[in-house]
Parts: sequence; structure tokens; C-alpha cells
Amino acid sequence: MLRPQSVAPFRTPANAVLSLAIGLALSTGTLPAFAAPQDAAGSGTDATELDTILVVSQRAGRVSNGATNLDLDIKDTPQSISVVSSEQMQQFGADSLNEALRLATGIQVEEWETNRSNYTARGFDIANTQIDGVGLPNGWGIVTGAMDTFGYEKLEVIRGANGLLTGVGNAAGTINYVRKRPTNHAEGSAGISVGSWGTTRAEVDYSTPFTDDGRWAGRIVAAHEEGDSWLRGKDDRRDFVYGVVDGQIGDNGTLTLGYAWQDARTDGNMWGALGFMYSDGTQARWDRGASTTQDWTFWDTTSQTAFAEYVHQLGADWQLKLAYNRRDIRNDDRLFYATDFNGTGLEPGTNLGLYGYPWGGEDELTADLVSATANGHFQMFGRDQELMFGVGWSRSENINSEYAGALCSGAPCSYIPMPGFPWGGDVVPEPVWGASSVYSTLDERLKRAYGATRLSFTDRLKAVVGFNYAEYHRDGINYGVTFDQTESETSPYAGLTWDFSPNVLGYVSYSDIYQPQSQSDADGRYLDPTKGANYEVGVKADWLDQRLLTTLAVFRAEQNGLATGAGYNDNGQFYYEGVDVESKGVELEATGRLSEHVDLVVGYTALKLTGQDGDDTYRWVPRRTANLVLSARLPSYTALSFGIGGRWQSDISNVETSGFTVRQDSYAVFNGFVGWDFQPNATLRLNVNNVGDETYINTLRYSGYYGAPRNYTLSLNYRF
Repeated sequence: MLRPQSVAPFRTPANAVLSLAIGLALSTGTLPAFAAPQDAAGSGTDATELDTILVVSQRAGRVSNGATNLDLDIKDTPQSISVVSSEQMQQFGADSLNEALRLATGIQVEEWETNRSNYTARGFDIANTQIDGVGLPNGWGIVTGAMDTFGYEKLEVIRGANGLLTGVGNAAGTINYVRKRPTNHAEGSAGISVGSWGTTRAEVDYSTPFTDDGRWAGRIVAAHEEGDSWLRGKDDRRDFVYGVVDGQIGDNGTLTLGYAWQDARTDGNMWGALGFMYSDGTQARWDRGASTTQDWTFWDTTSQTAFAEYVHQLGADWQLKLAYNRRDIRNDDRLFYATDFNGTGLEPGTNLGLYGYPWGGEDELTADLVSATANGHFQMFGRDQELMFGVGWSRSENINSEYAGALCSGAPCSYIPMPGFPWGGDVVPEPVWGASSVYSTLDERLKRAYGATRLSFTDRLKAVVGFNYAEYHRDGINYGVTFDQTESETSPYAGLTWDFSPNVLGYVSYSDIYQPQSQSDADGRYLDPTKGANYEVGVKADWLDQRLLTTLAVFRAEQNGLATGAGYNDNGQFYYEGVDVESKGVELEATGRLSEHVDLVVGYTALKLTGQDGDDTYRWVPRRTANLVLSARLPSYTALSFGIGGRWQSDISNVETSGFTVRQDSYAVFNGFVGWDFQPNATLRLNVNNVGDETYINTLRYSGYYGAPRNYTLSLNYRF
């Protein structure tokens, strides 16, 4: 198990880096200029008088533009892309981002403590986040708390390097969150659910035009969830509200204004997680509810986001988009860490040997982003071509504080000898926290210029080429170490597609890798950016009258100077070194509709990671994973729906500070649901998670704990 010093870079300062990523990512992508109007379900609507109003086109359903920001269908994009729809999230009860991303091909959700996770793909952290197509990186790749999914229409996962739009990029991929927008007709839904551990949830989603001619419309989304946990002492409460208004300005402009607020409160959370090794080298096994927490611990996160967009149609073929985004995030936490301290492991028989360490802190982040993007069509080679270009500027300021003078039993808090594990939540009294002091400030700025074009050479041969110029600056102080750094890079992106037939497309793509890193070396200085290259070759094919899309991709990524844990410096702080790592492998995905009543997503990933430890580099990453999402309705009684979702991974391992190796064998977890539309507009649904009641450690990355046992949720949804 890691010591607090090794976790220190991940505690409150890490929230700031994540907040920068999410907060500054809240700019929006360019919408297709001539997409057909769609209803809430995504199907085409009949022509009405609203078709003449520009705002209808702007609200139309989006094709994926997360990889290039061009008007490309997923099949025509020369990268691997998976989509998790709002329907899938609702069917499988995926109310948080962690739950939703487990439905995506090739994504690993690494929950290494109760309030922080990493998402990985192809062996690397996904350190890039977009919202509606544009975003900034998250240097650590850490996601804090349970982010609600109810405000999103879908999640797009672009696997592989994607520096073209994020400004910087690594070899893992990018998650693009597509927000809900107002619909063209009045409609809404409301739902309630009850589940295991006293979990309850209520949610409402309503959209309506404000004017008879449909020029202005709005949407409000709200959710409340609370409940206990299978983990001792842990309970959660989450409130989420999102409102958006859009409408037409003059004959050629549309304006969108939005605001989102989430308040997430967790009591009894773990900072770090469980130790699994005894001093004799054997591996400990605990009850699935085991926790190191104390009763007074909590982690509260409040986030507010506001955004404004203006889109102007510049004639028939071009449009301009201006966007401003603002985000404010506040964290307040009191934490308790448990470690073997000396790296000797637990004492067999007594389970002694752990020490506890209390810590408290606060942080606040404000972030602003301004962007301007233009895209359109032009004629060349006697064919229609597409072009987009844009500029952006962003800035964030972060202040991190801690209760450095906290007192435990009248003395300064330090490592406290703990009784044999497991222990109760009342072993260590809450410290007297005293005054708060600032230990870290961070000011980050990013200037960008980027462009891309899709060129059609023949009916079969097309190309996507682009560039991104980014100037990244950060300055501040962290535990007495001052820094002032400026980096700049121009990165190319290129892809070719060839239509072997109307149903089969082959592609190759290349992207530079350039990612500033927030990890520090032994002297406390930030590491240089990691650089490299990403290559991908694939085949995409339509089947069953274009109802089913299959993708076969072979990839290779080279990341040079990638931050990798190296040990402890003389001050007891965990530090990192830049290491060259190569990932190569193959991915297969099939997604779509097998028949009128059967939907399917199935995926498989196999990879090889090579670095300083040879093929054992990042051994906590499973080398083979598979996923399945199958949902269906009975043909003879379509009111009855059912589905099964599953994930399998190969065995993993890692070395604890004791020097012993902890292991988790391969395992599979399946979730299922049965739904009944007992009225045309009302659905009763039963969800069962971990159907086989599998016992497993959810990750071995830094630390880990046991995944949830079999649990149930009963929900009622009404549509109006």
C-alpha cells in the first residue's frame, strides 16, 4: 500500500488538475451545419414549419465529431470510436460516469480509492476530456467523486491519440461528453428508484419550446441520489441540476445559455485503500465490506458550470461559433490514511503493522475558456470538401489549503499505530484541525490554433489532415517549490480512408503525442512533457442493411518520457521518472441492431506493454479485456424488455511497498435488467448488478478494495 507521501500529489491538488480538465473542457464543438432535424429518440422527423428555422438544425442530433470536429459519421472517422447512449445508461442503471464507462469497449475504470478513479485505454491513462467536442487535458487523469450522467445525451470514447482538438494528447484516448439540449417539442420524463443499501434516487427531465414558432426552447434536468454502501461506514448523497436555453437571434444566429450545479457529499470514504500482503509473502483476504475509514471522514465537492454559445450561419456553406465557459469547483475533505509505513507488510495472525494518518484540506478552482471556430465546405478537384479552423484561450487558477497544524490527542498529528485490521470507525478520534494554510497555488494558461480538412480525392479515397499548435504555461508554488514553465508544440494529424465497397472501409491514421505532465521528479520539479507517436490501421464494415457496424483496429503507440513511479526521495515524497513505454495490440468491436428487437455491443482488446520492466510494465493493466451489452424486447410482447451486460479481464498484479506481489485472477462481472412497459409511457425496471456475486479486487494500480457484491435496484420511469 502506498504511503501518504506517495498519495499527496493525488489528494486535493489532483482535484485541481482534474477540475482544470473538466472545467476548461466546457467549450462546445461545431455542430453539423446541415444535419436533418431529429426528435428526442434520434429519428428523423417529418417536415414542418419548424424546418425553416435555423435553431431546429442546430438542435439536430450530432454525429461524432470528437476525433476531428468535422462533419463525419463514426464509420468514416479514421479512429476507433465507441458510444454509450442515454438509453443504455438508463437500461443498466448507469447513473455515474464510472458505471457508464464500464459499458464502453476498451475502457478500464480503475477505482483505487472510494472517491478517485482513473480511466485507462490501451494501457495508458485517459488524460483528455471533452464536452461537446472540445476540451483540455487532465494531467493526472484522475476523476474525483461520482459525476452524474443524467445531464448527458451520450458519451463518446475516441481511443488512440487525439491531440487535434484537445490541444495536447496521449495514446490512451479521449472521452467526449455530449450534453442534453432542448428538443423541438414539449416532452419530459420523471423517475424514482430504490435499491440495495437503502439507495434511493429521483430524477426529472423536461424540455419545451417557449414560443409558438419554436424559435426559443429550454430544458431542465435534475437528480437526487443518496444511500449507504457495501463498504463499512460509507454513505453518499448527490444533487445535480442542469438547465439550458437556446434560441434564434435574427435570421442566421442561434444563442445557447446553460448552467449546471452538482453537490456531492461522501461520508466514511477511504483515502487510499486496503493492504493485502503479510510479512511472510502470503496474500490477505478480507470481507468485501472492509474499510480503513474513520467515522469523522468526509469528502464534499461542489461544482458550478456556466456556458454561452453563439453560432452564426455565414451563407449557405459556412458557420462561425463563439463560446465562453466558466467553471467553479470547491472541495472540502477530512481524510484518514492507513499504511504499513515501514513496507514490511502485516503481521500474520494478529494483522498488526498498519499506521493511520489523518489529513484535512480545502481547494478551490476557477476556470475560463474562450474559443472561436469556423467550419464549412468548399469545392476542389470538382468535389465538395470540408474545412474547419479555430483558436482558443483558457486560464485557470487553483488554491489548495491544508490543516497543517492539526492536533491529535493534544500533539501534532503523525502516524498512529493501529490495532489489528479490520478495525471499527471509532478507533482514532477526529483531530482538532486548527487553522488552514495554503500549500499550493497553480496558474495555468493555454493558447491554441488548430485546423483540419477532409479531402475527397475520388469516390473511394478520402483524407483527413490537420494540425494543432498549443502554448501551455503554468506557474505557482507547491510545498515550497516554485515553478514557472512554458511549453509549445505543433502536432500533425493525418488519416486516409478507402472504401473497398459501399459497406467496407479501410483506414490508417497517425497522430503526434504531446502531453504536459503534472508528476514531479526527485527534486520536486515537474517532468518534461511526454512525446511520441500513435499509429492505427483498421477496417470498418456495415452489416444487416447498415444496422450493425464492426471495427477491427491494430494499433501501436510510443510514449517517450512517460511519468512512472520511481520511489521516495530524501524528504519521503513519492517521485516519478520519465520512461519510454510502447503499447501495441488489437481491438474488435461490433455495435448496432441485430434485428428489430435486439441491440448488441461486443468488444475485445488484447495488448502488449513494453517499458523499463520489459513486458511486465504496468502489470496492473489487464492485457486482455472483453465487454458485452445485449438488450432486447420480446417480439410477441414488445412491452417486455431485458438485457445482460458483462465485462471480463485477464489476471493482474502489482508490487506493494512491502516488496511482495499482490494478485487478482481473471474474472467476469455480469449485470442484467428486466423492464416492463405496463403503460405506453411508463416503465418498471429491475436491475441486478454482479449477478454471479463475484468477489474481486477492483484494481491493483495504487491500492484497491473489493467490488460490490450482488445488488438490486427497482425503478419506475414515466414519460410525458
